[in-house]
Amino acid sequence: MRYQAQDSLTDPARPSRELWRFALGLGLVAACYLALGYSYFTLLAELVTPQDWPALAREIDTGSSARGMLAILASFGFIIISLALVVNFLHGRHLSTLFGAGRIFAAQSLRVGTALTGFAVLLWVLPEPALLQPFHNIDYLRWLALLPLSLPLLFVQVTSEELLFRGYAQSQLAARFSSPLVWLVLPALVFGALHYDPAAAGSNAWALAVSASLFGLAAADLTARSGTLAPAIALHLFVNATALLYLAPGDRLYGLALYTYPFELANPALLPVWLPYDLMILLCAWLAARLSLGR
Repeated sequence: MRYQAQDSLTDPARPSRELWRFALGLGLVAACYLALGYSYFTLLAELVTPQDWPALAREIDTGSSARGMLAILASFGFIIISLALVVNFLHGRHLSTLFGAGRIFAAQSLRVGTALTGFAVLLWVLPEPALLQPFHNIDYLRWLALLPLSLPLLFVQVTSEELLFRGYAQSQLAARFSSPLVWLVLPALVFGALHYDPAAAGSNAWALAVSASLFGLAAADLTARSGTLAPAIALHLFVNATALLYLAPGDRLYGLALYTYPFELANPALLPVWLPYDLMILLCAWLAARLSLGR
């Protein structure tokens, strides 16, 4: 398949398409992110009392409180900062070239965002499988009061990941390799592998990794069809808002969620119910985004 719109993101990458430069860029992004993250969490430790820091550290590790989740989401901003530095000094590009053309980006954000919001409303009124019936987690007023913080920080989180995987990795690989099997699939597989967490999900870890990889493919396809990151960011925001702000697992990353599932990620009983349900929602959301784009 020829993804012609991808050229608008690939063209700025062509002057610096060497593989060694891309590999070095990934290493520098990781190093900058780790250095900034270390400084950030060290500062957080200084801002709380010594007695409170162990509790906050545990909350950050599991995402079990609102302040822990906000701290996690805010830390993703360092990926954006790291990318801005690397693409500028190593590739001679501006960070904005990873997003796509501004006017097209804004128009596609509106169209895809509207379609996915409508789909979210539809999901809200449809019944869920009995195993997935949720528990109430946060008081409604407190949840609403947290939205002015949680929504912008969630946008930072999803934008940082899309910039790294679909904006930077996909465009740099597409500038070097003509086959979409490389620049579509490889970043998606890496994205999925980074979500493999047997310590948290036990025997279900592979299912989470597969789900994340398929999401990566869907986001990559939308990016290549649209020529901007807008549809991928909108899809990512839809998925993560559903999983982190509305309905989260009962044992992890639930600090900002209005509801929680009545199970832990490692529960083997949820796999035959949750995974098909999750993949069906992803498929429908991807189709809704594509139809809104007319592609």
